[in-house]
Amino acid sequence: MSSETQRSVTIEDDVSFDATAGVIGGIVGGVAMGALVVVMNAAVLAVAIPSLYTLAPPANLQLGFLVQVFHGAALGLAFAGLVGTLSVDSPAKVVAAGLGWGVVTWLVLAALVMPLWLGAVGSPASPPFPNFALPSLLWHAVYGAVLGGVFAVVHDRF
Repeated sequence: MSSETQRSVTIEDDVSFDATAGVIGGIVGGVAMGALVVVMNAAVLAVAIPSLYTLAPPANLQLGFLVQVFHGAALGLAFAGLVGTLSVDSPAKVVAAGLGWGVVTWLVLAALVMPLWLGAVGSPASPPFPNFALPSLLWHAVYGAVLGGVFAVVHDRF
C-alpha cells in the first residue's frame, strides 16, 4: 500500500517587497532633493557628494546630481524592504514612513557617516563631525516624503 500526501502553497497577491516602487520612489525623491539642494547650496552636490567617491575636485554639479539620484534609488530600495517587513499598508502610513526614513537617513548617513567618509578620503568639503545641519534635515525630509508618496502610488498601480 502507498499513501499520498498533498501540500498546497498559497501565494498572496500583495507582495511584501516592492522593489519597483522603492527604486522609482527613490529616484523621484532623489531628484526632488537634488533640486532643492541646487537652489539652497549647490556646492554640496558639486563637491561634497562626488568627493565621497573621489570624483571631485574639480566641482561637477551634474555628476554630483547623478550620484545623489543613485543614492536615492538605493535608499528607496532599502525603504521598500522596510515597509514590506513592517507591513505598512495605507498610503498615509507609507508617506509618514517615508518622512521618517528621510529623517533617519539624515541622522545616520548625512550627519554621522558623511563627515567621517569625506574626512577619510581627504575631501576639501569635509564638514565637522557630527554635522547636524538643518538645511540637510529639510532636504532629507523632502526626499523621504516624496519617496513615500511615489512609493504609495506606484505600489497601488503595479
